[in-house]
Formats: sequence, structure tokens, C-alpha cells
Amino acid sequence: MVLTSYLVLAIAILGGGLGYLILGLEGLYSALLGAAVALGFSAVTILSVWFGGKLPLNGFFGLVLGGWLLKVVVFALSLGALKNAEFISGPAFFFALVAAILGGLAIDSYVVLKSRIPIIEN
Repeated sequence: MVLTSYLVLAIAILGGGLGYLILGLEGLYSALLGAAVALGFSAVTILSVWFGGKLPLNGFFGLVLGGWLLKVVVFALSLGALKNAEFISGPAFFFALVAAILGGLAIDSYVVLKSRIPIIEN
């Protein structure tokens, strides 16, 4: 959760600053919206893994897959709703989302690589 907070903060500060310098308030709003999307999607991932860890293996995979499907549906609906919004700059929002996706994948990979998973059964 700490790394995700750093990611969202970095997207908000760097993306918002660059968006404001290049595109004005539309760029700032777009980058902040991209940071909010990163926070929301990361929270769904964190919560689904946390709650899924308390379930049997089938329940874990079902909950994580359900969270992933929920993110896909919400992402599609939010893009449809924001398609004609005048306060959004498409390129700034796109780059903020790309940074959120790549940063989230990097965090997930780091956490998996640093986890201690036993590979020998009794």
C-alpha cells in the first residue's frame, strides 16, 4: 500500500505539474483524474488480494478475477462517460493512465519477487 501511495502521489505531482505547464488547467485536471484512477484500481487489486487471502484457493482466484473484471468494466464505462468532457485533455489523461498502469505492474512485480513463497511441501 505504501508503494501504491507513492505511485499515486508521483503521478499527481509530476503529471499534474507537467500537465499544467504544457496544457494549463485541463492538463492538471486530467493528470489528477489519472492519479485518482490509479488509486481506485490499485485499491481494488489490494483489497481483492487481501480478502482473497482469507479464502480457499478457488475463492482467491475467483475474487481476484472478479476484481479484474470489475476494473475492466469500470474503465470502459468511465472512458465512455469522459469521452466528451471539456475539462479533460486526452493526451494528459492518456499519459497519466499509462504511468499508472506501468507503475502498478512494476509494484506488483516487485511485491511478487520479494514475497517468500514456500516451494517444498511435506
